[in-house]
Amino acid sequence: MKPTRRKTRELVLQALYALEVGKHDSIKVIKDQLEPELKSDPELLEFGRKLVEQTLLRQDECDPLIEKHTKNWKLERIALLDKIILRMALTEMLYFEDIPEKVSLNEAIEIAKLFSTPKSGTFINGILDAVLSELNTSGRVTKKGRGLQKD
Repeated sequence: MKPTRRKTRELVLQALYALEVGKHDSIKVIKDQLEPELKSDPELLEFGRKLVEQTLLRQDECDPLIEKHTKNWKLERIALLDKIILRMALTEMLYFEDIPEKVSLNEAIEIAKLFSTPKSGTFINGILDAVLSELNTSGRVTKKGRGLQKD
């Protein structure tokens, strides 16, 4: 079966979780977890590799945005999988210009439903919707390509 971007995002979540819990080297985790599943599609492998690297690189930028929009919750109290999913989605929204924000939002919700708690999809939706509203208001989200540019 041909891999998809959804499957790639799921693998990225698993890789980022392994990095967080196991304190492994990102190059090794990408090689062990992404490459075997995505070697048949170099474009998806590159997307997955970039999403892992950018999510790690942008964590210090994403975490304050997440915490700002979680009322009465400290970042440390958020379930680890939810936190990683939020970071991935925000990284896509901010730094993957060819992916519409709504795609990143919907993918995050569906992945949360699959991998996290029963209420995670709703939680992720609420946080990302609030952060996205702030980012759009401040002009920080810039998308390029057909059907992606704002009027």
